[in-house]
Amino acid sequence: MHPERYTLIGLMSGTSGDGLDLAHCHFEYQKRGWNYEILQTETRPFPDPLGKALAESHLLSGLELSLLDVNFGQWMGEQVKIFCLEHQITPMAVASHGHTVFHQPEKGLSLQIGNGWALHQASGEKVITDFRMLDVQLGGQGAPLVPIGDQLLFPKVDFCINLGGISNLSLKKDGQRIAFDCSPFNLLLNREALKLGSPYDKDGAWARAGALDTRLMQELNALPFYGLQGAKSLGRESIEQLFIPLIEKRGLPPKENLRTLVEHYAIQIATLIQIHALGTKPTVLLTGGGAHNRYFVERLDHHLNQQWVQVEAPKELVEFKEALIFAFLGLLKLQGETNALASVTGAIRDSSGGIIYG
Repeated sequence: MHPERYTLIGLMSGTSGDGLDLAHCHFEYQKRGWNYEILQTETRPFPDPLGKALAESHLLSGLELSLLDVNFGQWMGEQVKIFCLEHQITPMAVASHGHTVFHQPEKGLSLQIGNGWALHQASGEKVITDFRMLDVQLGGQGAPLVPIGDQLLFPKVDFCINLGGISNLSLKKDGQRIAFDCSPFNLLLNREALKLGSPYDKDGAWARAGALDTRLMQELNALPFYGLQGAKSLGRESIEQLFIPLIEKRGLPPKENLRTLVEHYAIQIATLIQIHALGTKPTVLLTGGGAHNRYFVERLDHHLNQQWVQVEAPKELVEFKEALIFAFLGLLKLQGETNALASVTGAIRDSSGGIIYG
């Protein structure tokens, strides 16, 4: 069924908006399941005008958004072409998540821009994109999609937690994979760090230096999102509507906001681990930019009472896991296999999402 090695490039433009992650990956299916290898990686920063346009994409007119969709797809394709030339790569395909502009699954919508035809033409490669919309039309959240990669590539890990713009978690429960967004993460932390003159809070040093505001923490912990059960996902819209007004109303200095947000995240994520853990010392794989936030990891350790094992992960996996998994989702799509799990998204059935160009 899977007689060969497959090589694909995964592209990830996350909600934190810092640049485009490219990961050249090999996959091989053996008797015990899938193996992967990350061969080359790179993050290409967005040029200032493009980065600004992507950050404000939800405010654009229909025509402006359509033009950005094409221009962003073309830019990604150009980056892929350069990447392939530099590393002498000939991938089977390029799988792109795209940049999320609107995520409103309750209205049947999840829009990721980065036009597939433009990406295909500019790169000269076969392209797979638009992974979310089929699941949304099947009644699902269209997110998270990474858990099937967790299930097939990291089957021995109890909890896979990605700390990107938004934090999300996946685990196996009652014989099936479940996953959901846990909380905002770097979307709000980076917003505060920018006020202090840096794109992010290195190692969580500013959060460590800040004072905890118990009132803000209590208000954040009381948000209705944390009471939702089952499949749930956070979008930029809900963060702007629910979280940011609470922070702005308190009017605290950035370091206090950082300290309070880190504590809030650690409480929420530790609680989820404790609720779902099957053993006394679950294994936890932390990836994404937030995995470098040493202060957050310390606070998570505190709220877990040191009853957990952090899985050791190479830097490439920590920083490029989502790009790796989108390459894998693209492979599953090419094989006609399931790449979106109804147990995770709440859809009426599993599906194989994505559109192939070229």
